[in-house]
Amino acid sequence: MFKKNKHGIQVKTPEQLEKMRAAGLVVGRTLKLLRESVQPGMTPLDLDVIAEKAIRDEGAIPSFKGYQGFPASICASVNDEVVHGIPGSGRALREGDVISIDCGAILDGWHGDSAITVPVGEVDPKLTELMRVTEEAMWRGIAALTVGRHLSDIGHEVEKYVRSQGRYGIPQEYGGHGIGTEMHMDPWVANHGKPGRGPRFEPGMCFAVEPMVNLGTDRTKVLSDDWTVVTVDGKASAHFEHSVAVTHNGPWVLTALDGGEERLADLLGDAG
Repeated sequence: MFKKNKHGIQVKTPEQLEKMRAAGLVVGRTLKLLRESVQPGMTPLDLDVIAEKAIRDEGAIPSFKGYQGFPASICASVNDEVVHGIPGSGRALREGDVISIDCGAILDGWHGDSAITVPVGEVDPKLTELMRVTEEAMWRGIAALTVGRHLSDIGHEVEKYVRSQGRYGIPQEYGGHGIGTEMHMDPWVANHGKPGRGPRFEPGMCFAVEPMVNLGTDRTKVLSDDWTVVTVDGKASAHFEHSVAVTHNGPWVLTALDGGEERLADLLGDAG
């Protein structure tokens, strides 16, 4: 059904990449809907209900629901919650909050996975800048996914950009991953490190690039629900993610509605 390279990384055919693109578009459209839905007074559970219906209406399956016992279709992480927040009804979103929404879908056996961080109404300019830095760092990492470059180049580009923008924390123990016939596949993709290390990129490889950046320390802890990761200093965090394929023509962002063309044109030029 698929092949792996000598490093054990799944390599997709062009036809399989098209199927991954279809799954990625389900996720991209769902996140667009969720971004438009966020407003003060909603609960994270309200967003989860919207997400599950949107995914299933497209004939796909929410990949998070039931994954290692996770109870919901999205991860919804508010303010100091870094990742893996369980959407509940006990806390309504308030003006000035930020919420990170991580969403995955399975379509015809292939996975898409993407995340955004969304302001709730007007937010502190420091939070707006945190979100900008994190999203830009993601795109810098994505731009490294060109044939012949190395796996560690993703994290190097992410870290280099974040460090250039101020004193932010990058949680060392969380990162991206391979993706394809499973949501989480080898290899792990760090958000930090030196360039030029690890396997070289080949056409057909797919990775989820997902920086998490904290307003304060990089140190985190897991709450008693065994899922929700929070910053130890209580300061806010942001999280952005896209699923990306390596192609002969450069990175193809499977979960971006435009395939990543606009942002990658800025970073790589027309040839990218």
